[in-house]
Amino acid sequence: MSMTTSIPTLLRLYLIRHGETEWTLTSRHTGLTDIPLTANGEDESRELGKHLRDIQFAHVFTSPLKRARQTCELVGLDKVLEIELDLAEWDYGDYEGKRSEDIRKGQPDWNVFRDGCPHGETPAQVSERADRLIARLRTLDGKVALFSHGQFGGVLAARWIGLPLAQARHFPLGTASLSIFSFNPHHPEVPVIALWNAAAHDIFNTAMERT
Repeated sequence: MSMTTSIPTLLRLYLIRHGETEWTLTSRHTGLTDIPLTANGEDESRELGKHLRDIQFAHVFTSPLKRARQTCELVGLDKVLEIELDLAEWDYGDYEGKRSEDIRKGQPDWNVFRDGCPHGETPAQVSERADRLIARLRTLDGKVALFSHGQFGGVLAARWIGLPLAQARHFPLGTASLSIFSFNPHHPEVPVIALWNAAAHDIFNTAMERT
């Protein structure tokens, strides 16, 4: 699917993955199960917020799931948030709560980005959801915060730069991480990933100012 649209030159998307949960600690696929952050997840979200508090966001969108909304609140942007259903995590269907290594005991070659999940979302459905969201976001201007999830965040990155959804496997995200999507300043029609998977303890202020 072509991603060509009218592109506002000032649009910058700040993608924030939610903080740690009990299931991220054990690598369990967490789709629509609405679990909260751990105490550490709350702390790392607050720490990330220190790097975002002075940014003037034109819009703040969050997944409807508790872990994303809680991260938004702890970062300090909950007063202006808007719920965006398309930012929700992949619906893992029958694989909800399972680990990849356990799924592969029955399906050795299983890859969520290629195979999807029984009674959950297919890769085509998730790709379509990401494209629909990107098309709406590209009608906006300014800095936009997006609170979302690990695997859907990777899908969003791949589709932002026009890669097939299968390539999302190359874009892993840590908890309470920040990534920035923007455009090449010399070729404003070219979408780029200006920053990827930066944790609060990483030195990324210079990168944010430069891009």
